[in-house]
Amino acid sequence: MATLGLMLFSIAFVYSASASIAEYRFGDYDKLFINHTIRVMIGLLALIFFMKIDYHVWMRYSKPIMFAALIPLVLVFLISSPINGAYRWIYIGPVNFQPSELAKFALVIHFAALLTQRQEVIKDFKLGLLPLLIWSFIVCLLIALQPNFSSAMVIFIISIAMMFVGNANGKHLSVIGIIAFIGLVGYAVSAAYRMQRIINYVGMASGSSDISDAAFQSQQAIIAFGSGGIFGLGPGQSRQSLLFLPEAYGDFIFSIIGEEYGFIGTVLIIIVFIIMAWRGIKIARNAPDNFGYFLAFGIIFTFILYAFVSAAVNTGLLPTTGLPMPFVSYGGTAIIFYCVAMGILLNISSHSVKGNNTNQKFT
Repeated sequence: MATLGLMLFSIAFVYSASASIAEYRFGDYDKLFINHTIRVMIGLLALIFFMKIDYHVWMRYSKPIMFAALIPLVLVFLISSPINGAYRWIYIGPVNFQPSELAKFALVIHFAALLTQRQEVIKDFKLGLLPLLIWSFIVCLLIALQPNFSSAMVIFIISIAMMFVGNANGKHLSVIGIIAFIGLVGYAVSAAYRMQRIINYVGMASGSSDISDAAFQSQQAIIAFGSGGIFGLGPGQSRQSLLFLPEAYGDFIFSIIGEEYGFIGTVLIIIVFIIMAWRGIKIARNAPDNFGYFLAFGIIFTFILYAFVSAAVNTGLLPTTGLPMPFVSYGGTAIIFYCVAMGILLNISSHSVKGNNTNQKFT
């Protein structure tokens, strides 16, 4: 119900946030609204379809799924044209496909399978942890080269979290985390645009007025929240979506919700995600086996981490990144893959064993 509510309300959110830009770009106020509505409907059908498939199937085919996800990650550099210098989309006729959306859930499925298969040796770095790190490194490297640094970083965090709940050695994970942090910092400052985002973030946090144009989106998002106040300006009354805030219907839709529905509206969205997290953790704890436990955790952690990062970027708590809010932002392939993952999670729920103790899974 939480997922259904977010997706149905997202249709109204996207319509309000996208009407002006759709009229400006395409001469049709309804174009992006119609596209999003169609994808929401396709997503709901995908959710229902995958909810009916026994989740154990994904363990058997996790490696082929992983290889199938890597192919478009490589092809995106060979057959697509860069947009603003980034190779992130593959266009198949009128449909655009973002390979990283498939890759992150393929990695979650494969990690769940590997963690299940290697529980007896998971404390051993070479036999247990190294294979998982190799897969994570390949996926994150290909995504970072697009370049899509923020997605690569978030996917790596998901990988570490799954290894942690998979009973990996804490010392190994600590060393990996430190090395990864140093590497990520080095990578972040290696490009001028990424460095500028960090400078803008620090400047905005300190209240500096000396901020470049690169911080324009964050500034406009904060104006939207301020305009909304406690109760908001009302549905459809956003002013920042009138070509002031780029990506108002995508990465920054949370700020438009804040402008139109106020503090109350944003809190309600956060509460829905909290409910989703609570139910997802409960599904994981009640899963009948290790694979169900790891897979459910990986899926729900992905949902919540992306939602948190998106909300934090919109409110200026994190530097600007290109991450949409799950089930809420304008959706292409993202909303469909999120629905597929939710369908898998609901299938795990249908196999739940009430009162199951997750500690027993590792014995």
